[in-house]
Amino acid sequence: MPPRPTIAPQRDASGESRPLAVALKYDRAVDEAPRVVAKGEGYHAEQIIDLARAHGVTIKQDSDLANLLAAVPLDAPIPVEAYIAVTEILAYIYSRRFAGNQQDTP
Repeated sequence: MPPRPTIAPQRDASGESRPLAVALKYDRAVDEAPRVVAKGEGYHAEQIIDLARAHGVTIKQDSDLANLLAAVPLDAPIPVEAYIAVTEILAYIYSRRFAGNQQDTP
């Protein structure tokens, strides 16, 4: 499964808004839980978001979740506190994919 970014606006020292992005990856055959595979603020967050859009990756804007996941080390599994929120996002993504496949089937 391609990484799934979660984004949130952040404020810098001057009070201006800066994006925050965190990308997750989950392969149920290998991973016990989704892992943080990329994260960044400002320019780096914009690059993560642009790459996600260019590859058709679903983006979810959730400030609280993005802030929680930004504290997770790279390549580490998400914390237990994030399981429910991440599970809801993954369920939504999978249901959209399944619905799309069903529409293509005669």
